[in-house]
Amino acid sequence: MELTRREFVAAGVASTLLAGVSWASEMERLPLAFSTLGCPAWDWKKVLDYAQGNGFAAVELRGIMGKMDLPSLPEFAATQIPETKKEVADHGLKISDLGCSAEMHHAEPAERAKQLGDARRFIDLASALNVPYVRVFGNQIHGPKEQVIALVASGLHELGEYAGPRGVTVILESHGDFVDSPTLKEVITRANSKNVALLWDAHHTFVDGHEQPEETVGILGPWIRHTHLKDSVPDGKGGRKYVMPGSGEVPMERQVLALRKIGYKGYYCFEWEKVWHPEILDPEAVFPAYVKLVGGYLREPLQNS
Repeated sequence: MELTRREFVAAGVASTLLAGVSWASEMERLPLAFSTLGCPAWDWKKVLDYAQGNGFAAVELRGIMGKMDLPSLPEFAATQIPETKKEVADHGLKISDLGCSAEMHHAEPAERAKQLGDARRFIDLASALNVPYVRVFGNQIHGPKEQVIALVASGLHELGEYAGPRGVTVILESHGDFVDSPTLKEVITRANSKNVALLWDAHHTFVDGHEQPEETVGILGPWIRHTHLKDSVPDGKGGRKYVMPGSGEVPMERQVLALRKIGYKGYYCFEWEKVWHPEILDPEAVFPAYVKLVGGYLREPLQNS
């Protein structure tokens, strides 16, 4: 009987220690995420299993199995959402945001209504999943810039007012013709909604906006809620080629440091554009390199300056 009691106590201690290890692991997990844009061949289960087992805290949903219309996917049907939320929680993960392709630059009424309606569908899904952000685009500036900025700001305001009561914030990505800080600041300011903020694609503001990360964060820092990080080099044809993070020309370390210095609390999300560029490395090859590289940046002591 005594032996049984000892075994019982030992088992209890072991269980407590294991729970402590698990708790510590969760507490120490770095705020790293990846976009499912980078793994179009993975099903929902593999996305969650990989994120859990390879150092990620969150996943940005930008399609599953290459299908981009998230609200139409079976994993996100109304009857399936409780189980989907449980699966995410059981893996110790968060969904950082939903990537919507809606573009706010359109002026033609029917097309504009379509784009805004699509964004609202994603906002409804984000609300059901308890996801805080939905990404949208500017996206193009054709004709007078002032008119396009007004269109984009108006669309963002409308979406922000729709999203707020649903617990969601709409985040405009620095993308397309909206990659310089003065333009982005003007658009977000004119949107005039506490439920509108920014997704900083740090690659685009550096490569296309020709801004240093410290400059961008200095201007846009108050609105940055999410990030896209990646690396590239010239492709010799006037474009860019995505490469292993840390091996190209994009100052990823300075981008991370600039965010850390302003106390950024969001995720550092790897956007590996495998859907659009199937020739680039497979996620199994490049995702671990991102975790090692950016995880190292996040672990570095932050120097006062």
